[in-house]
Amino acid sequence: MRNIMMVVSYDGTAYCGFQVQPRDNTVQQELERAIYELTGERVKIISSGRTDAGVHAKAQVINFLTDSIIPAERWCFAVNTRLPRDIVVHKASEVPLHFHSRHLAKRKTYRYTIQRTKIPNVFYRHTRFHHPTRLDLSEMQKALAHLVGEHDFSAFCSARTPVGSHVRTIYEATMDFIAEPADGDGQAGVIHIYITGNGFLYNMVRIIVGTLLQIGQGKRNSDEMHTILMSRDRQKAGPTALAHGLTLWDVGY
Repeated sequence: MRNIMMVVSYDGTAYCGFQVQPRDNTVQQELERAIYELTGERVKIISSGRTDAGVHAKAQVINFLTDSIIPAERWCFAVNTRLPRDIVVHKASEVPLHFHSRHLAKRKTYRYTIQRTKIPNVFYRHTRFHHPTRLDLSEMQKALAHLVGEHDFSAFCSARTPVGSHVRTIYEATMDFIAEPADGDGQAGVIHIYITGNGFLYNMVRIIVGTLLQIGQGKRNSDEMHTILMSRDRQKAGPTALAHGLTLWDVGY
């Protein structure tokens, strides 16, 4: 028996999330189908975490047990030829049998991307949330700083979050702005929000971003992020940002 680890990228637009579901197409189902076509084995994939419908991944980490003798260096090419074009394996290696992509993950980074232009960019419609009006980037950055550290993030999780501790540690929360000048739009560009932590609750990043957008619009001030966090009340936070702007960016072990 061998344990194969893979790093997978996918455009989540066409999928109802990563995890297998009874009636909907998911990324996990496509990966397991491709491996079955290659090896004849019905493997059960373990992932570093689940992504929701419409959410993407740059570096999702998975592992599975197999009796196949295919050399590790051949797995990427062999599996990719059997996958749809919106899912790509770009690293594969054999790891110890005790390796578990979810239990051993120490930190994850998510990136949320906002297209801040009056007119949408059609080429990024699946991976960037379009926001047509100006945002106060300075206030948004100040608000992000309140999230760093160990906190109870009950205010920033969906009611569908499993019962249990809502305490998580955020190591970094940063924002980059890349100017893309456009006619008549003095603040045109792309905003990347990066949040790195030891784990995330259901919809946590998207609710944080929804709150940040309200702060950027001047509907709240940056210090309210701390107030909302301390309240532990989901009703105090902003709306859940749309899924397509979110990408699982990196997983650390």
